[in-house]
Amino acid sequence: MDIREHNGTGAYEQALKQTTRRHFFRDCGVGLGSLALGSMMSEEAGAAMADAILAQAGDRAPKAKNVIFLFMAGGPSQLELFDFKPELQKYNGTTIPQSYLEGRRFAFMNSSFQIDKVKLLGTQRKFAQHGNSGAWVSECLPHTAGIVDDISFIKTIATDVPNHAPAKVFMNTGSGIFGRPSMGSWVTYGIGSEADDLPGFVVLQSGPRGPRGGAVNWSSGFLPTAHQGVPFRSQGDPILNLSNPQGVSADRQRSVIDSVKALNQEHLTATGDNEIATRIAAYEMAYRMQTSAPELMDLSQESQSTLDMYGVKEGESSYAYNCLLARRLVERGVRFVQLYHTNWDHHGGNGETLTKDLDQVCHEVDQGGAALIMDLKQRGLLEDTLVVWGGEFGRTPMGEIRDTLGRNHHIECNTMWMAGGGVKAGYTLGETDELGFGATEDPVHVHDLHATMLHLLGLDHLKQTFRFKGRDFRLTDVHGNVMHKLLV
Repeated sequence: MDIREHNGTGAYEQALKQTTRRHFFRDCGVGLGSLALGSMMSEEAGAAMADAILAQAGDRAPKAKNVIFLFMAGGPSQLELFDFKPELQKYNGTTIPQSYLEGRRFAFMNSSFQIDKVKLLGTQRKFAQHGNSGAWVSECLPHTAGIVDDISFIKTIATDVPNHAPAKVFMNTGSGIFGRPSMGSWVTYGIGSEADDLPGFVVLQSGPRGPRGGAVNWSSGFLPTAHQGVPFRSQGDPILNLSNPQGVSADRQRSVIDSVKALNQEHLTATGDNEIATRIAAYEMAYRMQTSAPELMDLSQESQSTLDMYGVKEGESSYAYNCLLARRLVERGVRFVQLYHTNWDHHGGNGETLTKDLDQVCHEVDQGGAALIMDLKQRGLLEDTLVVWGGEFGRTPMGEIRDTLGRNHHIECNTMWMAGGGVKAGYTLGETDELGFGATEDPVHVHDLHATMLHLLGLDHLKQTFRFKGRDFRLTDVHGNVMHKLLV
């Protein structure tokens, strides 16, 4: 019977006014939340949905399937590590021409540091060329020097922000404004993850403290929270409270999860809120991780030669240990793994010297990072895994006067390296001037780095958008160019 015959035209129109699209999709059983839940409840349907996402998000075949981002928090000094400048050595101790400083921003070199008397600072480190590529690497990183023919250096990366927390956020989200989605979140939003029992985006940390900015660096921002990074611990349970409390059996836990899921599903059907679907998936993921996570952390089946290659010591958390975990994570289908290691902030103050303290932090990361590349390569994983190494910005060619001479933050030139996943091996992109102050060839911006990473994963950074508050946002904002010279 036509509702207008039963209730009259006025009542019919009133009913239409009170019926929203959410009610319609709820009542017909095909709400977005219901579809998402149905997908999660069926592995086959989930796989089909993932294929559909890949087909829509990418406009080319991906070169890389996974990303491992080795983030050196604090800003490594490229002039002590990779960017050898004989002319800077020649003019060591001389006052820098004022023309180099005009119109530029520095974090701390203001009038209190007598900027007109700031002098050029040559490095005390010995440099040599290595491999068939002839790449320059200092004595600080002997293990990295051994893999230069497997990696490519980018010497001209610029950023917009001269201070640590916002600069880290900028490198990770493409914006200095807190609250934007991180690159790992953009990647998993675009192409999902191949891991069924581990998060698609995992964060590992080492060093004396966490990175400035904290969880903002791996936040999902306004993207669905299912795409946020999940920090793992290096000792004990990878995630707090992952193990059942004493006296709680697996059957009892399963019963509780099923009951909570039923309640959440009822609420999801009523509201169509995708965050409820995320909550359901989180409970299920946590349940599966009670088996997968301990297996991930158990290195007993790794050969002693592998442990020795990384420099992993039993029972000791370290950057090397996290590098080995990163390889194990991508083996299990995790899409994006990010390692943070502190502290690379060598201003010259207490604990921040360009001698002892730089030596220490280089020693902490050198062997593990090089071993990761060698291990991925020998297992046939490097071809599909994009590895990125670098910090939030570089350091100045001028010395900064503190307890000892150090270097200030520098946003115009930073050296990073990339390997695998469609990147050329044994290549250097970009050149800086004779003092290492600015780019003279192939300038690169953080937005270009992000555009290239997405490109290698089969995503077009111009199309990878999310509408929020009436605007289409993307990782590269309104910028970004793919570094085609760097690609195979």
